[in-house]
Amino acid sequence: MRKTIINTPDAPAPIGPYSQAVQAGDWLFISGQIAINPSSGDLNIGNIQAETTQVMENLKAILTEAKCTFNNVVKTTIFLSEMEIFSAVNEIYGSYFTGEYPARETLAVKTLPKNVNVEISMVAIANK
Repeated sequence: MRKTIINTPDAPAPIGPYSQAVQAGDWLFISGQIAINPSSGDLNIGNIQAETTQVMENLKAILTEAKCTFNNVVKTTIFLSEMEIFSAVNEIYGSYFTGEYPARETLAVKTLPKNVNVEISMVAIANK
């Protein structure tokens, strides 16, 4: 099985030893994205709606680079700094999908990279 690294300047550069995404055969694995503006490198954490939108836009840019859309996504994992923000994150997250939603789990964790409030990773079926 061939492995292809996916990188785009339209999403934040990795802040550690990982790739934005890896395509392996028919599968696309997207690393967890946080609310870093790829143009400026600044965190977009003014409010949870803006933060979640930036995360989803970063994921969208990686999907686009891999010639995929949110319709290709089969599984997501959402990490939250606290469950109290679940509804706001869920509302923004849901607006990026149409029709059939992917499988998902949502967890509250003690701390996220750069002390953000939300991080989302995805698994998608890759377009060939």
